Amino acid sequence: MTEEKDISRLTDSEARAELAKLAEQLAAANQAYHTNDAPDISDAEYDRLKRRNAAIEAAFPDLKRADSPTDQVGAQVADGFGKVTHAVAMLSLGNAFEDEDVTGFADRVRSFLGLPSAAPLEFTAEPKIDGLSLSLRYEDGKLVQAATRGDGATGENVTANALTISDIPHQIEGAPQILEVRGEVYMSHADFAALNERQEAAGDKAFANPRNAAAGSLRQLDSSITQSRPLKFFAYAWGDLSAPLAETQFEAVERLATLGFSTNPLTKKCNSARELISHYRSIEEQRATLGYDIDGVVYKVNDLALQSRLGFRSTTPRWAIAHKFAAETAWTRLEAIDIQVGRTGALSPVARLTPVTVGGVVVSNATLHNEDYIRGLDNKGEEIRGGKDIREGDWVQVYRAGDVIPKVADVDLSKRPADSKPYEFPPTCPECGSPAVREEGDSVRFCTGGMICPAQAKEKLKHFVARKAFDIEGLGAKQIEMFFDDETLPIKEPADIFTLAKRDEAQLTKLKNRMGWGEQSATNLFAAIEDKREIAFGRMLFSLGIRHVGETAAKDLALHFMEWDALVKGAETAREAAVAWRKADEAEETERHAAKAEGRSAKIKATRDATIAGCSVPITSTAAWQDMTGIDGIGATVGLSLTDAFANAQERAAIDRLVAELTIIPPEAPSKESPVAGKTVVFTGSLEKMTRAEAKARAEALGAKVAGSVSGKTDLLVAGPGAGSKAKKAADLGVETIDEDAWLALTEGL
Repeated sequence: MTEEKDISRLTDSEARAELAKLAEQLAAANQAYHTNDAPDISDAEYDRLKRRNAAIEAAFPDLKRADSPTDQVGAQVADGFGKVTHAVAMLSLGNAFEDEDVTGFADRVRSFLGLPSAAPLEFTAEPKIDGLSLSLRYEDGKLVQAATRGDGATGENVTANALTISDIPHQIEGAPQILEVRGEVYMSHADFAALNERQEAAGDKAFANPRNAAAGSLRQLDSSITQSRPLKFFAYAWGDLSAPLAETQFEAVERLATLGFSTNPLTKKCNSARELISHYRSIEEQRATLGYDIDGVVYKVNDLALQSRLGFRSTTPRWAIAHKFAAETAWTRLEAIDIQVGRTGALSPVARLTPVTVGGVVVSNATLHNEDYIRGLDNKGEEIRGGKDIREGDWVQVYRAGDVIPKVADVDLSKRPADSKPYEFPPTCPECGSPAVREEGDSVRFCTGGMICPAQAKEKLKHFVARKAFDIEGLGAKQIEMFFDDETLPIKEPADIFTLAKRDEAQLTKLKNRMGWGEQSATNLFAAIEDKREIAFGRMLFSLGIRHVGETAAKDLALHFMEWDALVKGAETAREAAVAWRKADEAEETERHAAKAEGRSAKIKATRDATIAGCSVPITSTAAWQDMTGIDGIGATVGLSLTDAFANAQERAAIDRLVAELTIIPPEAPSKESPVAGKTVVFTGSLEKMTRAEAKARAEALGAKVAGSVSGKTDLLVAGPGAGSKAKKAADLGVETIDEDAWLALTEGL
């Protein structure tokens, strides 16, 4: 498909805008799939979008968002279930889509471990079941807890429901004292068809596919409903253990089978990427006759000791990958094009479709990305879809690929209505009427209304009360919708939440006397709000919904500044430098376009330097900017958003009103248990006893920050043979330098 611009030709602005759009789409998809059990696009589309996101991040590493989808696992748990904190995080898997990706996975494993190509390396390959992940905890052989994956760290307690599934033993013998078995709850095709027949006979809604049926059945508050559903369970992994199951992945799964768990008979040991791909083809050929849904094949390093050495990235293991199957498509009518306004003000066109089943799921919406995409053009005016535009009334081909909104692949011009007209993208915000501007090099229009735009204000409030933000019990998206539109007791900005009880006292008709409320629910809400007047610095910053300031970036900024006032002062002081930086960005892009048009090499650095010098930025402002953007993982993108937020008079006033209602708790200082905790470490030269990736992972596990270059903030340089300019710069700056042996001695046993 050619509807998206080649990544190598994206400008910084285009890449930044697309990453923002992808983050929004993928977050919505995760919510639909993991929390609501109601995905509206296929796995393949989700995977494609996530892969494009990762590719753009690789090409533009400085633009990686703080809330990057590559750092997310699952979604928040739903209301109604008790929460379970996983003793060992339930992470997702990285994905492979082409044979080259599988070869690349094997090569990366060898490279990380420092294994030559001739050295033996065994893998396992097993079908990837399309169901709901479940963790079963056994203590002294008894099932004591069952939990869904949730967001990877916290899941839902579904123990009573799991006990009704015949494939799940209540008691096992010969197992370690603590054994956490992990696997997938699913429903066979035959059982799914029979269930839907019963649903329809009873006048109930039929399920879209077996995965939805299995997930919805397991997550019933009434366990008797779960018991009536034909659920099955495949075991394939483990979490918390008091003793090892075996020395290899394959033997450990065999041990699970001897303990009474169902394991997949198609699991096979392979000795090369070629064998992995061959088994993938074999499973793919059997896919239609398996009797249950799979969406790919999972490959794992077989040796568990090597798995331990390889370890984990932030959300995925280095020792495993999922080789996914391709997408499916369908044709339907595009009934209307609606414009949605997001939290950041982005205007996103959405196709409203005549409902159609795609890949087993009924879809009624599709993303249309932006106005260029609708016109049949990329951001440079070059044709996509053969130059076919998209119009209301068109017959369109849609496909699902992942867990995000489906996408339009093609348009059938032969079925286009004779009276159809090209779609005109609105120049103003449909919510507040403010101008919707599209800046040079940007593919997205943004509403300029800010706080006066009800769509932005409402979405920001929903973000503010989300679980990873203030997480106020009894005040979710539904309640925000109600209070936002309430004329007598409105919530228009975050500070209004904390004045709600006081304002309610002054009302003739109290909240407790309103429809849908009672004395207990109103009292509980006010108490829950009071309980959140003390809030951690990082959560407070994340809750504001500042563009690009995600959960991780908020925590990093909190750890750096430690005090809220220090952050505010830093943002204020860095403002002039931020303005200069943005002007330099604009000048750089202008120079790049001009150079391309004139057939010459762009003088990027000279252009940036001249622009910044012409701004006469005070040295104090420059130092504050460098201090903020020099934080590991922050950079200019976050710095610009942060300084913009505190420079906007309306937004700053709203933030100040909120802060006046709160006590912001500083973060705990970094742990000092490790001799390198809180220090910035740089590795250079050739490491001989570990790979660079292994050394970096080890340092980060001990609380250190690993940087790629030496600066005045570097605390320690670990230099192997061949260390060059970095070693010289470290010496010039007086940075402590040690060799690899000293590094190993320093961290040994930690």
